[in-house]
Amino acid sequence: MGTPHKHIRKPAVAGFFYPSDKKSLIKSIEECFKHTLGPRDLPSVNKRGSRRIIGLVCPHAGYMYSGPVAAHAYYMLAKDGIPKSFIILGPNHQGIGSVIATVSSGLWETPLGHIKINEELAKRIVKLSGILDIDEEAHIYEHSIEVQLPFLQYLYGDKFTIVPITMLMQDLESSTILGRAIAKAIKDENVVIIASTDFTHYEPHESAKRKDTEAIKCILRLDPEDLYRVVSSMNITMCGVGPVMTMLVAAKELGASVAYLLKYATSGDITGDLSQVVGYGAIAIMR
Repeated sequence: MGTPHKHIRKPAVAGFFYPSDKKSLIKSIEECFKHTLGPRDLPSVNKRGSRRIIGLVCPHAGYMYSGPVAAHAYYMLAKDGIPKSFIILGPNHQGIGSVIATVSSGLWETPLGHIKINEELAKRIVKLSGILDIDEEAHIYEHSIEVQLPFLQYLYGDKFTIVPITMLMQDLESSTILGRAIAKAIKDENVVIIASTDFTHYEPHESAKRKDTEAIKCILRLDPEDLYRVVSSMNITMCGVGPVMTMLVAAKELGASVAYLLKYATSGDITGDLSQVVGYGAIAIMR
């Protein structure tokens, strides 16, 4: 008897947000690391890293726009060691499927290969939270989680598992419930929580930077409540405020004590067009 057929989620944005063939994709990732707005160096994984990172904030636009900023988060992750699993929280841009959704089995495919879903951990978070549904449909077309995966594969090959979670509902209460459930589920495990978000969308560079600085200050203070207040009151068009709040709630429960802004830039820093930009930030939350 052969191995049982596993459901494979095919990439939705390969060929759009990043190259669809392996060789070009590796080249594209390395260009992000070497870019003047990136770390300007290729990462090397420190097998004896101290594993202080609990959470990361990463952008999720096309690699040509936000890849160099994202590379800062992954460069730091490589230095920090080797996590066994990643919980990746992203907004649900498509509005399809359950309002807070994960998948409980199968493989996710990118041009760099297959990644296993951590079935046991996914089911544990579903059970502990009471608000997380198992719903493949919410993930089929969503790019916010998918674009993180090739960076992880570039660093760790196939030696890790993931729990993808999309959030259409991004209020403070849901984020707090989910964050606490995640913290309980991974208390004694070697897991990093990645919150996938872009910051201000389609405003002039100076205005985006001013608003995003206020949101980032809240994240650096590990303050999800204040982040929610600032994003609401300043009308900041940050698409993944729920994922970031969830990650902050979990990280604090797990003993996070400090956060570092690794890089902030806008699409205008890449394209030179400062009239309508999107803001990108890479932040590490550490114990």
